Amino acid sequence: MTALELAAAIKEKKISVKEAVSSYIDTIEKNDGKYNAFITVAKENALARAQEIQVLIDKGENISPLAGIPIGLKDNISTTGLETTCGSKMLKDYKPVFDAAVVEKLEKAGMIVIGKLNMDEFAMGDSSETGVFGAVRNPWDISCVAGGSSGGSAAAIAADEVPLALGTDTGGSIRQPCSFCGITGIKPTYGTVSRYGIAACVSSLDQAGPMGKNIDDCAALLSIISGADERDSTCITKEPFNFNSDHTDIKNLKVGLPHNYLSGEMDEDVRAAIIAAAKEFEAAGVIIEEFEMPLMDLAAPVYSIIGAAEISSNLAKYDGLKYGHRSEKAKTLSEVYRLSRSEGFGLEVKKRIMLGSLILSSGYYDTYYKKAMKGRILIKNAYNKLFEHFDMILSPVAPTTAFKLGVNKSEPTKMLTRHIYTASVNLAGLPSIALPCGFDKQGLPIGFQIIGKAFSENKLVEAARVYQNRTDYHTKKPGGLS
Repeated sequence: MTALELAAAIKEKKISVKEAVSSYIDTIEKNDGKYNAFITVAKENALARAQEIQVLIDKGENISPLAGIPIGLKDNISTTGLETTCGSKMLKDYKPVFDAAVVEKLEKAGMIVIGKLNMDEFAMGDSSETGVFGAVRNPWDISCVAGGSSGGSAAAIAADEVPLALGTDTGGSIRQPCSFCGITGIKPTYGTVSRYGIAACVSSLDQAGPMGKNIDDCAALLSIISGADERDSTCITKEPFNFNSDHTDIKNLKVGLPHNYLSGEMDEDVRAAIIAAAKEFEAAGVIIEEFEMPLMDLAAPVYSIIGAAEISSNLAKYDGLKYGHRSEKAKTLSEVYRLSRSEGFGLEVKKRIMLGSLILSSGYYDTYYKKAMKGRILIKNAYNKLFEHFDMILSPVAPTTAFKLGVNKSEPTKMLTRHIYTASVNLAGLPSIALPCGFDKQGLPIGFQIIGKAFSENKLVEAARVYQNRTDYHTKKPGGLS
């Protein structure tokens, strides 16, 4: 069942909350050895919480449309007393003393945190291979990656180990795993979901968002986690989103299709699936118009420079004294800093810290960081101009389907090119929804995204609903799953 279907069954007393939670825990214990999607399973806490929620439901309390539903959290989201590792040795065994704002809202809505999900270390990577707990494997083909950095979240949903999950998106880290694993996800407008209690990667780009089987589940979850939080000064929305409208008429909506995205280096199967998705929208009455996406070659370098600079700053606190791993070999203060960070961080994190430190250093700040910030303004202005003409933009998520495990080690420069269609959305602070739209010749899922102007989530969700009502890609499951 979808999350909303399961919630309805719980409300109608067809299944108990404990039975629902136990069923997912059993599936995790039976199957997750193949996928490595979970880092921690909170079995006892989840079952105890299930009993508490059942009491409230039995009393007839209208908690939320997702009351009693289990959810997995990417392991960079703080949970009281439950390990939050960010996939790193630096935070291995770290148990926070507070919940992230999104976790507080989930608890209030009667949802049940079932465990913490695997990821790229500190959300740095595009394949969920850089974490200390090992690579996440794609349920559609376990020799392939699940995408990153929210790969554990995507794989767990695709493998029916959890009906919903939260991920974070810095340059495509929700949308790319959704595309690779054949599920749906929303990267919300920057500032609509509080970042309080979420370990920072790139503070000006990071945004938490929902991942699920279909758009209705994701919309219901986003309505719970969005809204005001005075502890996060960048959280600017006053009220949570409301997606209860049954209006799904998108006739005469004008949607842009960037032809230079489709003419670049892209798998032919992916190109064909994106064009087919555009034709499906056309059949629903949408006006599709091709255009030239401006500044296409600017997004990846701007994203890389700003990202590395903020990573260098954000991770400075992990020094063996204030936070994180402390080396047992250190005998002096200098060795505490040097050895703790050397032992605690993985290679990908170290590379980005070193690059960021260089970018922010005297003599390089103006040459790189300042120019990147100007480039970011150009990208944002370009989108603003596009949305004077288009209601939304239809775009690929990635140029390929899921690639084989280990490819990043042999072709590290390709990591940048995989953000070519997604990073600009984060740089401009815009919302985007990733949806499945087909399969390649090997049977691996293909996804596309629809991008809207800031705070246009309602319009994007309506368009996504129309597409999913006309297709069945979101109902497909990996081989071996009934």
